Amino acid sequence: AVKYSGYLEHCNDPFCTNSKSPRLMKLGKDITLLGLEIGLLTMKKGEVARFVFTPDYAYGRQGCPPLIPPNATVMFEVEVLDFLDSEESDAFFELTAEQQDTFPLQKVLKVADTEREFGNYLYRKQHFESAKDRYKRAFSILTRSPSSEEEQCQIDASKLLLLLNLSLTYLKLERPAQALAYGEKALEIDQRNAKALFRCGQACLCMTEYEKARDFLIRAQHIQPFNHDINNELKKLA
Repeated sequence: AVKYSGYLEHCNDPFCTNSKSPRLMKLGKDITLLGLEIGLLTMKKGEVARFVFTPDYAYGRQGCPPLIPPNATVMFEVEVLDFLDSEESDAFFELTAEQQDTFPLQKVLKVADTEREFGNYLYRKQHFESAKDRYKRAFSILTRSPSSEEEQCQIDASKLLLLLNLSLTYLKLERPAQALAYGEKALEIDQRNAKALFRCGQACLCMTEYEKARDFLIRAQHIQPFNHDINNELKKLA
């Protein structure tokens, strides 16, 4: 996710900018200017930079009429707002199901974590439907049978984060029945998970199932007695 503005020499106004509505863009697909690709790969999150590109790294000998004249040197001001390395994840999802099954578990867990991070980014931007799809895609690859108890624990830990995120996202989408279902799946992994109990309580409250809501919230309160969110939800329920 970057903000950028491009300028021609001796011009104060940019010929292109996205500063008012920056969005998530993919290197090599949405960002194809050679100099910009190279420059972005040198930057850190939160960094602001100014790059000057000769024609070979910008629009070439032909330019891009009518905006960019031939052999133009251009300057770009760039700010990196956020980034995710999705190369390994993208490659994984291009494989067949049979090929995915042969992937080492640690790589599968890394792919799932990348997809969850993508979902978190979309959630923060309040793109809840897209976030939900990312979480579900991550969850879909965690179905393999573990070869040891340690592997089962690693899979469950990854699943638990996704189930909690799905429960919260469905609450934001005002679909409490699905939020409850994912919260209960999280409790199957960890029955004393305060977040899962809280989400289930919230979902039941939305569906006016007050007795069930109280049961979930009281259980959550026993685990985290000084949690303001839990206590406030109980006040709302009362």
